[in-house]
Formats: sequence, structure tokens, C-alpha cells
Amino acid sequence: MSIRIMLADDHPVVRAGLVGLLALEADFDVVGEAADGAEAVAVAAELRPDVVLMDLRMPELDGVAATARIVAEVPGCRVLILTTYDTDQNIVHAVEAGASGYLLKDATPEELAAAIRAAAGGETVLSPAIVAKLVNHLRSPAPAPAEPELLTPRETQVLRLVARGLTNADIGRELHISETTVKTHLVRMFAKLEVGDRTAAVTVAMERGFFPA
Repeated sequence: MSIRIMLADDHPVVRAGLVGLLALEADFDVVGEAADGAEAVAVAAELRPDVVLMDLRMPELDGVAATARIVAEVPGCRVLILTTYDTDQNIVHAVEAGASGYLLKDATPEELAAAIRAAAGGETVLSPAIVAKLVNHLRSPAPAPAEPELLTPRETQVLRLVARGLTNADIGRELHISETTVKTHLVRMFAKLEVGDRTAAVTVAMERGFFPA
């Protein structure tokens, strides 16, 4: 089945480039476009895509606010941030708004395609550059510790469920927390483990003895 994708970016050239790029993937279908955040919410509500590629800085309604509304109003729709802005505040606010991932526009076509498929599957994914930013954010202002930072009990609990193959939604139901809270835990774990996806997080956690294989 095709993954139905909507593009939200205020630059027509960027949208046109993404349409051409995504057309190269047999399982992708770009079903709609929006030039500002308010239009993104309206188009997503009408078309109900699987994944929205969302820019952060747009007129009418910014990407974070648009993400929060889409996640709340369009069940099952995943929002993947694709932007040039990589400040700690932007990243954290986007994830807290319910974004399923955060990529920079210098991502390779392969990274973008993989992130879209991961988001459509209910996973949380961060680009390597974003992981590095979050690592610095978590460790600032203290110097980097000699040993890897330990996961909290809740983070370990979430990661155990990830290792069992549960989706973010499944984990939320299991732990009686929101899916957005699950995503926030995952993003912090990714930063601590210095990885960008769920599979790598489980692998590194096992290698470091955070929980038994």
C-alpha cells in the first residue's frame, strides 16, 4: 500500500522539489500541499494523509502549532518536521506538540524516505544532526560524563516495550500515558544513547547493559 503524504512548506520551489523527489519512491503518493500552517491543518483534515512533512517557520500558523492541531484533529496522521532550524527549543517543542520525527533539509533522499516510512509505521525518528544537538542539550552546561548517561526507570520501561515490538500507541496504552509522552521519552533516550531510531536504541541499550538482551 502507498504511503499518502502531504507537504506543508511556504516555499513553492521546496514543495516542487519534494514532489519530484518523493515521486521516485514507488510506495509514496503525494496527495496534497499547503503553503502555511493554517492551510496545512485544513488540508490534512480534508485529505487525512498518513504523513505530513511539516516546515517550522510558516505564515498564519507556525509548524509547531499546526503539528499540535493535526495530531489532535486527524487521528492516525503522523507529522514529520522537515526544516532548516535546529535549535534545542525548536526540537523539544515540536516533539512535545506530537511530531513523530525531526529532520533537517540537508538530509539525504535515503534518510528522508526512511524517516517517512518509519513515521508512517508509528515510529519516532531523528536525523543524526538532531541527535547530536540533543546530546549537547542534555549534557549542557555540565561537561560530558565519563560514562554514558543512564536511562531513567520510565525510559527503560518504554525501551523494553520498544524491544518487544510495540508501537508508540501500544506503549502509551500499556503504560497509561499519552503517545506524545512516549515520543518525548524516546527522543530523550535517543539523545542519551546517541542514536536516531528505535532499533539502534535497543541495540545500544543492550550492548551497554541497560537491560538484558
